[in-house]
Amino acid sequence: MTFKSEADFGVAERDEWSYSPAVGVGPLRFGMTVEGVVEAAEVLGQTKVSECAWRYAIFSPTWKVEVHRRGAAPSPPAVTAYVSQAVGLFCIAVDAVHGPQVAYDGIPLVGRDLSELESDAIAYAEAMDVRFRYRPEGYAGPDDSGVVMRGQLVGQVLRSRPLFMVTRDGANTEWDSMPSEEYRVNGQCTA
Repeated sequence: MTFKSEADFGVAERDEWSYSPAVGVGPLRFGMTVEGVVEAAEVLGQTKVSECAWRYAIFSPTWKVEVHRRGAAPSPPAVTAYVSQAVGLFCIAVDAVHGPQVAYDGIPLVGRDLSELESDAIAYAEAMDVRFRYRPEGYAGPDDSGVVMRGQLVGQVLRSRPLFMVTRDGANTEWDSMPSEEYRVNGQCTA
């Protein structure tokens, strides 16, 4: 079984980061403090730290660490890390255009046309006799509780913006843990 390369679907060259379920992505490890995330993110670029809106009393205060690629032109964050006061780093969102490539068992997850990613996920599940799952938005992705696949509108195409997660304080699942800033419908933020 062959998967398309990033060049086949128009994504610019990017760094490659590894994903380890319940451990982390690239240099970022779940449970890190804000300071630890800022230090580890230096491999990619500059960081900006801000407080997240405190929408739900069950969650402890949360910070958003936006990591921007080094370069002359300002760009959207390549990676956005969410750090809870209670549990540390619990969510790593990778931008569809500017973020590093992260693969799940050989399947590129970042910046993919969601329909092509769905086809690859189904083919992988059939070939490997494993499961995939449909998301509430209606497309398929890896059956891993640590990966929540979101859509990011890039031009006219909805591209994949994966969230790599562990359950945060006061939450039962990764869906409950998702930062309100990451709720999107058709690539548009709803928070």
